[in-house]
Amino acid sequence: MGIPTLIKTLTASGDSSLSFVDGTSDVTLDSTYDEYMFVFTDINPATDGAEFSFQVNATDDAGGGYDTSQIQSTLFDSFQQESGASSGVAYYAAYDQANGTAFQPLNFNLGNGSDESLAGILHLFNPASTTYVKHFYARTSYTHQTEEADQSFIAGYINDTTAIDEIQFKMDSGNFDGVIQLFGIS
Repeated sequence: MGIPTLIKTLTASGDSSLSFVDGTSDVTLDSTYDEYMFVFTDINPATDGAEFSFQVNATDDAGGGYDTSQIQSTLFDSFQQESGASSGVAYYAAYDQANGTAFQPLNFNLGNGSDESLAGILHLFNPASTTYVKHFYARTSYTHQTEEADQSFIAGYINDTTAIDEIQFKMDSGNFDGVIQLFGIS
């Protein structure tokens, strides 16, 4: 990994979503960098058991509804219950997409208590390419709604050879608080 350069910090306080759009509010999400990194800190949902997720818009998506870019993905989760009763690693086929246009989950059932939140990193590669699909991977660490420590591992690609210039983060249900930072990696 190269050197990260902070581009933009967005803070959610009871927001339904946060969006990074190239060319607006000092956001760069273009060919300036071959790799972009999104860092999540203290993401806490209003709704218990919510999934934090993302979707992108390509430059040719005139409607801007974050609903046309197809994602191929897979999600694995490791967990340890606070009680020590059980732990394990699981594959969640329901959170995978096969050319799906839904928002891609980055976790599994995030708790909404004051002592529960999510932190993590999403890497997006070469979003400005008009030749290749855009690969991504993410790792999140969070407190599950059933009082367990979880880590989710997500990887895949955006099956679109059009440049990607927008990305949005939201919960699958309700609003959220937290900080998302966008870095360019040189």
